[in-house]
Amino acid sequence: MSTLDYYKGINEAYQKRVNTGQFKSGENPPMTIESLNLAIAYELAQKEDWKGFARLFIDAVDTLHDAGADFGAIAANTAHIVFDEIKASSPIPLIGIVDETCKKAKAKGHKKLIVFGTGFTMKSGMYEVKCAKYGIEAIVPNKAQQQLIHNIIFPNLEGGIVLESERKVILDIGRDIIKEHKADALVLGCTELPLAIKDEDLDVELLDTTAIHIDAILDYLLD
Repeated sequence: MSTLDYYKGINEAYQKRVNTGQFKSGENPPMTIESLNLAIAYELAQKEDWKGFARLFIDAVDTLHDAGADFGAIAANTAHIVFDEIKASSPIPLIGIVDETCKKAKAKGHKKLIVFGTGFTMKSGMYEVKCAKYGIEAIVPNKAQQQLIHNIIFPNLEGGIVLESERKVILDIGRDIIKEHKADALVLGCTELPLAIKDEDLDVELLDTTAIHIDAILDYLLD
């Protein structure tokens, strides 16, 4: 699903920007996509085989480089658990979704974020560590809430299925934790979460990491 979101989002955003007159109308950015087997990645993450998990993406980036890519981006939050390892081995620049989200949050003046994502993402601590570097506090749900959110993402949201009963569960968790911690924004730290959580659902700003990442990719591409 995220591959489609990124391909569509990058092309649409590119068209909006190039139609300002700086570039010719009708142009689209050349892209090389390396689509990985989600089942393999999920199994490695579940086993907490982070070395093997990183190797999966390191090899993919090498393939993109061999295909002529000038820079790259990984279209998944969970993969960024090992982003530093991937980046260190990459022959091309990589644009990280977590760093870009933290930058956006800082630019908007946010001080305290709630982070939703897969269980792997929420458990990893990566948003807490990265956000702290920007002077922002990131908070994840408790273990029971994390499991509920994870079980909504897999398999239903991952398959594009949105059940109203599950939407209610995830929104109730959001309202409770936002109120408890007096947070000023919610990070949608999984590319499928925007299917279930909309801007009008909560009283704080939503930080859609996919949209933020796409904007950063376009900034780099058109710089």
